[in-house]
Amino acid sequence: GGSHIVMGCKQLRADLNFAWPSSEIAVMGASGAVAVLCGKEAKAKKEAGEDVKAFLAEKEQEYTDKFANPYQAAQYGYIDDVIEPRNTRFRICRGLAQLATKRQSLPAKKHGCMPM
Repeated sequence: GGSHIVMGCKQLRADLNFAWPSSEIAVMGASGAVAVLCGKEAKAKKEAGEDVKAFLAEKEQEYTDKFANPYQAAQYGYIDDVIEPRNTRFRICRGLAQLATKRQSLPAKKHGCMPM
């Protein structure tokens, strides 16, 4: 969900972003999204006596496959790579070594501290 933003996303200038294959990177979880997107259709199926649980499970899986997986996030540049959990330590160490000589230039101050 929204934790992606507070955990250091590219949009907030984080240097490196990795995700495990089991990560879910989306604005909201699959069940919440399906409830919003397919609520009327699910209600109609329930009234018609059809299996709503199977319908919702199918739609949740479809949402996860299309939108809430790390491969989609990597494709759009939201994360740098999808890594296996066993490679996490190595990738973090390598990333920190790459960033050891990073020089960050911040924009000049527009004004100093104003006396109060």
